[in-house]
Amino acid sequence: MDTGFDLREHGGVDVFLRDCPTRAVLELIASKWTMLVLVALEDGRPMRFAELRRRLDGVTSKVLTQTLRALEREGLLTRQVYPTVPPRVEYRLTELGREVGGLLQSITDWSQANIVAIQAARKDFDERTAAATSEA
Repeated sequence: MDTGFDLREHGGVDVFLRDCPTRAVLELIASKWTMLVLVALEDGRPMRFAELRRRLDGVTSKVLTQTLRALEREGLLTRQVYPTVPPRVEYRLTELGREVGGLLQSITDWSQANIVAIQAARKDFDERTAAATSEA
């Protein structure tokens, strides 16, 4: 499939190509929990695991741990362990994480501003689909 100009020939990437490493980044960022972690940390204040877990209502410890590790691996956040008993661990966005966190904050704001219209469209679609199914 031709995706247009192939940037690989010039040392770049092309997200539309199957083997493009950018796709793994997009997959991570598109995750609901990743988005919420990045937005929660976007103000620059470090947060501890328990704070994040309380802030992200519904996330399990396992999923939050996996999400934080993935974000750390990609260079989007740092994990600082303090030598106390018990150990204190704080998470903070890196410069790269703050950049994407700002973009995701805009998406979050848009989602909250448009939820009523989206819910109305969903209801209308479901009613049309139900009516079409019952007529068939």
